[in-house]
Amino acid sequence: MKSGISFIAFGLILLLIFAGACSSKSSQMTRVTVTGEANLKAQPDVAVIVLSVVTQDQAALKAQQENARKSDAVMRAVKETAEQDAETKTSDYSLQPQYDYRANELPKIIGYDARNTVSVTTADLNGVGKVIDAASRAGANSVESVSFMLRENSPARGQTLATATRQAIEKSESIARAMGGRVVRVLEEQERGVQNRPGEPNFPVRPEETLGLDRSVSKAVPITPVQAGSLNV
Repeated sequence: MKSGISFIAFGLILLLIFAGACSSKSSQMTRVTVTGEANLKAQPDVAVIVLSVVTQDQAALKAQQENARKSDAVMRAVKETAEQDAETKTSDYSLQPQYDYRANELPKIIGYDARNTVSVTTADLNGVGKVIDAASRAGANSVESVSFMLRENSPARGQTLATATRQAIEKSESIARAMGGRVVRVLEEQERGVQNRPGEPNFPVRPEETLGLDRSVSKAVPITPVQAGSLNV
């Protein structure tokens, strides 16, 4: 599974007052935009699992009804398997006709696809594989994505943003001194876009963690191994 790297940059628009060539009565104001960047490796604290139930039938109603039955089973299985505080919700639903395209003929509807997508947000990173397996047994037949991230209020995120901000301010002060002026105030502060890239796994999945015991049979049942890895913020 993939984890993500989040690069966070701050752009500060600063107002500088210049001395030197300007008289005291006609001082100039200049706006300067500077950017600060910081990088910190941290452990993710939340996982987002996106699963789908896809059903097909020649009749739209049958495809929809079959999808509803399986989706209900998947939701119940996920809620029973995931931690108590996990958030489970429907993130997308669609019912689409499937066409048969032939040359020199109008497309003909030959069936329907119903898709119900469920998003699971959990802080139990070690239980991601169990959630996927439970959903698959209940009827989910498409794992759309698994991503790891930090909450908005995480200490690591706040520390990184603070470091980037201090760097931007130091840049602006250096520019002001070089131009014979000083920083008056910050006009605007912006958090730029976030990019997600693969990260390095920070711990191995031990063999005993990849197998679960099914009490109804005498042999071990494999559990999908998922590594959270570390994030570069």
